[in-house]
Amino acid sequence: MIAVDTNILVYAHREDSPWHVQAYTRVRELAEGKSPWAIPWPCIHEFLAISTHPRIYAPPTPVDTAVDQVAAWLESPSLVLLSESEGYWQGLREILTKGMISGPQLHDARIAALCRLHGIRELWTADRDFSRFPTLNLRNPLLA
Repeated sequence: MIAVDTNILVYAHREDSPWHVQAYTRVRELAEGKSPWAIPWPCIHEFLAISTHPRIYAPPTPVDTAVDQVAAWLESPSLVLLSESEGYWQGLREILTKGMISGPQLHDARIAALCRLHGIRELWTADRDFSRFPTLNLRNPLLA
């Protein structure tokens, strides 16, 4: 199963992103496809925070519009939402201690732990910071 990181969701949503067309196309293919795909809940939260932030985007996405975007993704019958469940803490703990992760890196570690817990085979992201999690197979779907 493929999971989608925040930056791909933001690019797919924001038409002013230079990566909009590529990201929108790839997310649409997942959402309309028959194969299961996933979004970690922390990525949905971060999507809402980033897309509506007035210091990041001028103008920011209105909250109602951002919420509607999330609702549209949630309508995909093949979407799986990744959340904490039994075994999550053990996985996160291992990632944190082996990788000596601290501070703001914790957010990415949380996503990595969720992907690992749910057996995600590939995380689509444009964020190179995820390379510090060697058990996670990464792919930037925006590059040819």
